[in-house]
Amino acid sequence: MTEPAYVAVDWGTSSFRLWLVGKDGSIVAERRSGEGMTTAAQAGFAKVLQTHLDATSAPSDIPVIVCGMAGARQGWIEAGYIDTPASLASILTGAVAVPDQTRDVRILPGLAQRSKDAPDVMRGEETQLLGAIPADAKGEQIVCMPGTHSKWVRVLDGQVTGFSTFMTGELFDIITKHSILSHAVAGAAEMSADTAAFEASLKAAFAKPQLATNLLFTARSGQLLHGATAAGAQALISGTLIGAEIAGALSSAGQGASITLVASGRLQALYEDAFRALSLTYQTIDADAAVRRGLSAAAEAIWFTNESKS
Repeated sequence: MTEPAYVAVDWGTSSFRLWLVGKDGSIVAERRSGEGMTTAAQAGFAKVLQTHLDATSAPSDIPVIVCGMAGARQGWIEAGYIDTPASLASILTGAVAVPDQTRDVRILPGLAQRSKDAPDVMRGEETQLLGAIPADAKGEQIVCMPGTHSKWVRVLDGQVTGFSTFMTGELFDIITKHSILSHAVAGAAEMSADTAAFEASLKAAFAKPQLATNLLFTARSGQLLHGATAAGAQALISGTLIGAEIAGALSSAGQGASITLVASGRLQALYEDAFRALSLTYQTIDADAAVRRGLSAAAEAIWFTNESKS
């Protein structure tokens, strides 16, 4: 078995993922749990981390690189933000050391867009970005990272020029559970997905995103007047929100920009369906693979590049 070199951790609000990485870059061991920032803030970040390090038999002298909400103000230690425009390389060198630890633990910073007309922040997704876009990439890339709060990032010649957050996932949850449209989607889980309704609403919202809230109401009125199904209503809500998101995200993109989708599982399939329906060119990178590559790049820059030069 390969000798361990470092530990990589993606610490979200409600999730914890750890990889013990070997000197050859292979994954020696892996741990996943629901001990995100919220839980760790009560149990103790150092205690939670040590439990997983012990479970993987990680050597006591290897370092740990962390990304995500452990670096938030309410996390383990605030790692701050790097302001855009920023080079991808600046993320690698902005890690903050956690004090009073027996091993070297570093937490990567987030990204901040401080313009008063479009303030925005991200924490955790910047590491996926590192793993998705090579630091020496040329031209313009648009990176889509869907989720509860979807992030769309604009990268030009290795520089993050700006990004936008869309509350698509959270809005879908609120609308389908806590609005009048919750009645429209009752029973949708027991039905087959309505692909036609999804694509129709997606295209309508993409073409006229200013009508998004009007289109959403048709999930209810379509049932009252035309007998639309619960599955159709759910698909309509999803398609409308995603269509409006994509339209907004691409409104400031250049004509030749390529889309890189960083996702996995259900969201990967959903956004790939959306891009195909809208005839948009894209490539997909697995979200887990992207965050591991980003953490590996950071570890290499912090500990092993200087070591190899000495």
